[in-house]
Amino acid sequence: MLKCASIYTYEIDDPEKALEELRTQLNEKLSLLQHTVGIIMCHTEFIASGVTKYVGENLPFELAGVTTAAQAVNGEVGELILTIFVMTSDDVRFRTGVTDPLDKNIDLLIKTAYENTSERSSEEPGLVLAFPPFGLRAGDEYVRAWGKILPKTPVFGTLAIDDTATFSECETLYNGINYKTAMPFVLCYGNITPRFFIATLSENSALAPKAKATKAVGNCVYEINQINAYKYFEELEFTESVMYTPFMIDFIKREDYDGVPVIRGYAAFTDEGAAVFHGDIDEGSTFTMLKCDSGDMLTATRQKIETINSLPDVNGALLFPCVVRRMALLAVNKPLLELEIAGDMINADMPFMMGYAGGEICPTSVKNDSPTNRFHNYSLVILIV
Repeated sequence: MLKCASIYTYEIDDPEKALEELRTQLNEKLSLLQHTVGIIMCHTEFIASGVTKYVGENLPFELAGVTTAAQAVNGEVGELILTIFVMTSDDVRFRTGVTDPLDKNIDLLIKTAYENTSERSSEEPGLVLAFPPFGLRAGDEYVRAWGKILPKTPVFGTLAIDDTATFSECETLYNGINYKTAMPFVLCYGNITPRFFIATLSENSALAPKAKATKAVGNCVYEINQINAYKYFEELEFTESVMYTPFMIDFIKREDYDGVPVIRGYAAFTDEGAAVFHGDIDEGSTFTMLKCDSGDMLTATRQKIETINSLPDVNGALLFPCVVRRMALLAVNKPLLELEIAGDMINADMPFMMGYAGGEICPTSVKNDSPTNRFHNYSLVILIV
């Protein structure tokens, strides 16, 4: 059996006081079992003040996670906050690790870190929790690398961000140490049956007819409907104003295509007129340009929370919404609204932690006994354990 609890502190200046607050809450909420791990998220100020280092060195279990822009746990929503989602069990085992800097051969570096961390048995983990750095690699690369190592294992996670305009201060976190280019991760073995949910934008908010990426490599789309990408958008009267516009992508050419679209955000145009996205768009994929409507977005959030509230056998939940959802709410001067809705709606007896993501990793389904692990933009991904 798996038991969970969320603990938090607003104490930035005094590491000892922060640790004491976390320990007090933990003792009130949870008795630690044989195996325990913590998922940590915090504002970058907690790194600068030494709180993350002190907490990571003195809590009686290992920690892996990222910095973020705003968070929620049971009863609390904030920006200058540190939160930890604790999982403990006698029959779920946790192994934590961190890669070397992911600046070279990402496949080899992740494989090496996995081999150094795993139980070295024939049993694949039942779940990987991954916390990659932001901006170093496209999120799809992390998903592909884990898929090569563990083709039968679902992967869930978030890329690090912060509250600056360029996310220049974000870091990943592992046992009190902060990293710019390394990826902490947690391998979960044993009696764990994760369930996944995704709240995204509706195709009802389409701004243009469905189109096809007729020439694309990685996250660059060169031609759409056999027209130069920039010219295609120009004909639709979208050029630079397309910034942050979401696109619903159907990866119809993939062997593991499951009919579930994912969302990609536009980033920029190249000098040659290629459209660059925050994630891969396979050549031959179809996509629909959408309006990022906060009302539509929050409707999907409420619907997914109603769904998870109705589930049986819930021990806890991790929720990672894309930071662009926060930007959409900033436009209506309510940047914490999605977190507040979640905090108000989630069942009081369901321990949860929610923090903004610089890109979300979550399976869309299971196909041929393998998870269709995907990298998402603009979405809220949910893990139920």
